[in-house]
Formats: sequence, C-alpha cells, structure tokens
Amino acid sequence: MSVSFLFRTLSKDLAKVSRHPLHTACHRLLAADKSLLVKLRKSTGYTFINCKKALEKFDNDIAQAEAWLHEQAQKEGWSKASKLEGRKAGEGLIGLLMRDQVAVMVEVNCETDFVARNEKFQQLVKDVAFSTLAHHQNKSQSRTGYLKSLLASDELRKLSVSDGATLADKVALSIGRLGENMSVRRAVTVSVPAEWNIGSYVHGGVAGQTEVAMGRYGALVVFQGGKEEQRQSLGRKLGQHIVGEAPTSLGNMDDLPCGESETRLLPQTFLGDPSRTVAQFLKGQEARVLDFVRFHCGESTGEETK
Repeated sequence: MSVSFLFRTLSKDLAKVSRHPLHTACHRLLAADKSLLVKLRKSTGYTFINCKKALEKFDNDIAQAEAWLHEQAQKEGWSKASKLEGRKAGEGLIGLLMRDQVAVMVEVNCETDFVARNEKFQQLVKDVAFSTLAHHQNKSQSRTGYLKSLLASDELRKLSVSDGATLADKVALSIGRLGENMSVRRAVTVSVPAEWNIGSYVHGGVAGQTEVAMGRYGALVVFQGGKEEQRQSLGRKLGQHIVGEAPTSLGNMDDLPCGESETRLLPQTFLGDPSRTVAQFLKGQEARVLDFVRFHCGESTGEETK
C-alpha cells in the first residue's frame, strides 16, 4: 500500500469528521432533554414538535424557548385569524365575574364546543372578564350611583391585559394555539350603590371555575330590598328565572300577564313558583328589580337584552 494512497484515505476520513464534529452530537443530546421538554409542553400547551424545536433553537434555555413559542403562536394566530375570519364562531362561553358592588358579563366565541371546553380558551374568557373589569373601574373612579356600560367587539379588542398586550393579541395567540376562529363579542359591566344588590346566574356551568363563572347562558339582575340573609339566594333565583324565561323588558309591578308569550319580566309566571308572577314573588320578598341583562352564547344581535 503506497504512502499516497494512505494519505488520500486519511484526508477523506478527516473531511467526514469535520462535517460531523463531536460538539454537534453533544448539542443534539443536550437539546433532547426530556424533563425540560415535558415542562415546556405542560406550561405552554404547544405541540411536542414545536417545543422540541424551541429548546433546540435556544440550547435548552426554557425561558427564551417559551417566549419564542408565544411570539410564533401570535404571529401564526394573526395569519390564521385573517384566513378564518369568515368562518362562523357560534360556540363559546359566557363569563361572569363579581366583585363587591360590581359585576362583569362577557361573551367569547369559538367554532366548536370542543374548543370551548379547552383550558386555554377558558383562560381567554378570564382575560376578557378581568380586562373589562379593570376598564370599568378606571372609567368609573370619579362617578357614583348606578353605572351600566355595554362594550362591543371593537372596543373590547383594544383593552389591555396585565402583561401589556391587548385582548386582540390574546385572541390571536389563542387562535394560533387552538386553530379555530375566535372573537370577543360583547361585554356588560354594572356597578351599584351600597344599598343596591346584584344577583347573578350562569347555566351550563364549567366545572372547576371559581373566580369567573362560565356557561352557555348568563344573567345579571339589579335589585333592592329582600332580607339580608337571603339576598344572595334571591339574586340567584331571579337570575335563574331570567335565563329560563328570557324576558326582554322589565315591565311594571301592577302589569297584568298577557299569556304564554309574555316578554316583560314582572308579569311573567315566576319560574320558582308557578302559582305567582315575578311581581307577586317580589312583593312577598319586599324587594324590587331595577334592571337586568341576559346573555345567550351565540344568539343573534336582535335577541340581545339591552
């Protein structure tokens, strides 16, 4: 075997090694850290492949990997949002948040009930509710008495959340994660003076939710009077009736019922006691209803209670 042949063979071997250096193999082993991968996937909800890609990109720096995943999801979400904009989003959840003398009710939509049950979508509902509450509190700092505010989708999308992003950003992020068209449709906020009360009820509730109650239907009712120890129960019963019977106006305490098609709250047959009207029930409780709002997720604009 000639020296020249050995030299040529050795040169080829060295060239192969230079194309596949040892540090590359070590880097790949480091990038495959399973514990970090599991942690990142659990904390973000992104796919295994995307989490693995993020960790490899940032040499297992989980903070940078998570930030990059959020950025990519939001970019993808904006792209998906424009593509999915025409798709009907008639499912979703009503979110209801109570804070002392203030209440917030929001509607957030998606395409399927499957996504509505997803924790990431429910977190979006919470973000919308808390952002709406903060907006109401900032707006009403110098005002007293009964305040009621209705916010449409365009107004809601501009609201800020705790990390400085807008609700529009949060929606885009959720679209990027879950792959469905979504929208923040509407919200209502009410605040009452100390001598008034706010009752609430959510139907078809989501288990495990405490701060923000969620379901397919929701109602807020503003009332005065009632026995102090029974006011919470009274507010819930009135909310149940409003959800179940869908009144569209308040009416007067002395109005006579006009039959099964009655849409005024006070003359309606009370859901909790069909032997009485709502007005008769309230007289027995020494209470009166001042206002109410009812949301049904996905209902047409013409059915919304103003």
